[in-house]
Amino acid sequence: MNPRIEKISAILDQNKAEAIEVFDLQGGDYFADYVILASSLGERHTIALLDHLKKGLKPDEQFLYVDESGDWVAIDLGDILVHILTPQYRVKYDLESFLGEIAARKNKGL
Repeated sequence: MNPRIEKISAILDQNKAEAIEVFDLQGGDYFADYVILASSLGERHTIALLDHLKKGLKPDEQFLYVDESGDWVAIDLGDILVHILTPQYRVKYDLESFLGEIAARKNKGL
């Protein structure tokens, strides 16, 4: 696996993020090569996980854009997107289905 993905996943895991999933979308029709989804334990934990990633990844990673609320944080690292969501938002927006369909099309060569 990509060492950058491993590092991001490890930071999330060490700081109690749950249900961490990585979607490899390289060569597909999505604007990022990888998407990482993780669930927080709640709003405060969502923001805390963002802080842990900022501390753990800088200066090696450049945070191009961060969109944050208590329920959902989206981090754009260029070729990697990281989404940290509260469990309620993760169920509501069901990004797994959307990203899974893109990955399946990519794997079928569509």
